[in-house]
Amino acid sequence: MKACGANVQVMAWRQLKHFSSEGWAQELLDQLFLDEETLKWAEAGLPEVESLDDMKPTKDSNGAILVDGDSVTLIKDLEVKGANFTAKRGTLVKNIILTSNPEHIEGKVNGTHIVLLTIYLKKVV
Repeated sequence: MKACGANVQVMAWRQLKHFSSEGWAQELLDQLFLDEETLKWAEAGLPEVESLDDMKPTKDSNGAILVDGDSVTLIKDLEVKGANFTAKRGTLVKNIILTSNPEHIEGKVNGTHIVLLTIYLKKVV
């Protein structure tokens, strides 16, 4: 029966580790106890995390580096799949959020939270 409990512990640890940037998940990770052997097993299945130095910067269509909180404008009309509207050229997207993919950002257009490709964006200076 111990193996079954260890499976659950490993899965719980991996899920919490995935969300460790969230405060609630980090608190639960701090409270979770795993013996050495189980912890090694849990860590063995995780992909290597890139350091911040290894990450490529997120750039707009003109090569300007984007950071969280920037504002951008659309340089092309974009059909938003699943939302039944078209984001028009020139639309301002404020307070963008960077993703782990340097070719994507997140932002709100027409009150809908969407993912945008950086090749269709221009940073507002």
